Amino acid sequence: MPIDLKRCPVGIPGVDEILKGGLLEGRSYLLAGSAGTGKTIFSLQWLIHERDRGRRTLFITLAEPRGDVSDNIQGFGWNLEGVEVADLTPARLGEGSWDEEYHIFPPEEVESLPYWRKVCEAIEQHRPERMVLDSLTQLRFVSPDDFQFRQKIMLLVATLSQRQCTGLLLYEPLEMVKDSSVALAVDGIFRLRKEISQARVVGLRDFQVEKMRGSDFLYGMHPLKIDGHGVHVFPHFIEKTGNSTNPGETLIHSGLPELDEMLGGGIENGTTTLITGPSGVGKSTLSSVFIRTSVVERKERGVYYSFEESRNSLVARCRGLGIPIDDLLDNQSLKFMRINPMELYPDQFLHQVRRDVEQEGRTHVVIDSIRGYQLAMEEFGKPVAHLHNLTTYLNRHGVTTYLTIESETITGTMRASELVMSHLADNILVMRYADYTGQVIKVLGCLKKRIGYFAPELREFILKPAPEGVKVGPVLTGLRGILAGIPHSEIVPSE
Repeated sequence: MPIDLKRCPVGIPGVDEILKGGLLEGRSYLLAGSAGTGKTIFSLQWLIHERDRGRRTLFITLAEPRGDVSDNIQGFGWNLEGVEVADLTPARLGEGSWDEEYHIFPPEEVESLPYWRKVCEAIEQHRPERMVLDSLTQLRFVSPDDFQFRQKIMLLVATLSQRQCTGLLLYEPLEMVKDSSVALAVDGIFRLRKEISQARVVGLRDFQVEKMRGSDFLYGMHPLKIDGHGVHVFPHFIEKTGNSTNPGETLIHSGLPELDEMLGGGIENGTTTLITGPSGVGKSTLSSVFIRTSVVERKERGVYYSFEESRNSLVARCRGLGIPIDDLLDNQSLKFMRINPMELYPDQFLHQVRRDVEQEGRTHVVIDSIRGYQLAMEEFGKPVAHLHNLTTYLNRHGVTTYLTIESETITGTMRASELVMSHLADNILVMRYADYTGQVIKVLGCLKKRIGYFAPELREFILKPAPEGVKVGPVLTGLRGILAGIPHSEIVPSE
C-alpha cells in the first residue's frame, strides 16, 4: 500500500503542476542557479505563500541585508511581515572591517564556526515549518575544507528533517560541479537558468527539476517569467492522444453556398483545417468567415489568435467585406488576442489556449498565422513538434481549429505547406493566385478532407466591398494549369 506523503504547495503558478502537488513536507531541496536567475525571488514567493497559509516561516540571509531584501520585494507588492528573518550578513554580525586581518589562524577557520552556529541558533529559536537559506554558497566559501562543509550540510539536512521543516537551500551551480556532496545530501534539486536567445536577442528563462526523492515530477525544461506579480512557470506538457468528442458529428457551414457545396456540406466539427496560400490571397478573411458563422449559427464561443494583425485592422477589414464581427467581439462570444511572438514561450501560449478552452468554453479556434507561431517557437525546438502538441490537445477536446499559413511562392509549383505540417490537418484548403485573361484572380480548392466527401474542383474566390462581400464563383472548367498560376484553355479534340 503506497505511503500517503504530505505535500506543501509552492504557490508559484505552474510549479505545483510540475511537482505533482508540491514539495514533500520535512524534506530539504536545493535551488540552483547562477546570479540573476531569480533564486531569491522564487524562494521568497514560496515563503510568503506559506506565511499566508499560517505556517511558521524563516528566511536566513548571509549575503543581502534584511533591509535590502525588504526593499527589493516591494515592487512585487510583497512584504516580510510575519516572515522571520535571520540577518547573518557580515555587517549584521559585526565582522569584516576593512583593516581586519588574521595573523595566527587561516580566515576560514575563524569565520566558519560563527556562521554555522548562527544558522543553527536561528532554526532553534524560530522553530520554522518552512525555511529558506540564502545562500549555501556563502557557507561553502567560509568552510575550511570540503570534509567539514559536507559534514555541516549533512547535519543541517538531518536537523531540518527531525524538526519536520521543509527547507529550500540556494546554491550556485558552479559549486555543484566542484562538489556533488550537496546534491547527494538533499532530497530534491531544482535549477533556474537564464540565457540570451541568439536568434531573437531576448532573455530566456526556465525551471527544471533534476531530482525529487519520493515523488514523480514533470520532466523537462519549463519556461519561466518574472513580472510585477512574481515568478510564473509554464509547464511543458506532452499532450496525450485520445479520442476527441464526436468528431464529424455535425457540419459547420461557411455561409457561402458554393464553398459548402465543394466541401460536401461544410467542415466537420472537432477537426483541424489548414488554410494555405500566398500573402493577401484571403486566408485570414476565409477563417473569419468560418468562425463568425460557427459562433452565430451554433451559439458557441470562439477565439481568434492573431500573430500579425491588430484587432482594429481585423474589424475594419471584415466590416469592409460585409463580415460583421464587432458585436461578437463586444459580447465576448468571439475573443480576439493579439500575440507578440517576441514575448511568447510555446508553453505559455498553450497555457493560454488551455484556459480559453477549459475555463471559458471556447470550442472554435483560429491561429493566424503559423508563420508568426513559428517565430515564437523556433528557439524551443522544432515548431512542428510544438504545433503537433497543440493540435493534439485541441483535437482531444473536440475544438474546431483553423490554421492559416503563408506559402512562399505566389505562382508556380504548389506545396500545401513549407513546414511539412499537412499531416496534422484533417482538412486542407488551398488558395492561389492565377493570371487569367489579363487579370489576377484568386482560386480556392480543397486538397484533403479526412472525414466526409469533398469535390475535387477549383473555384474563384472573390472579394468585393460590402454589400457584395465574399463570394465563391462557379467551378473553373475548361482550364488547365490553374494551381501553377498560369491557366490556359483545355482544347478538347474533335471526334
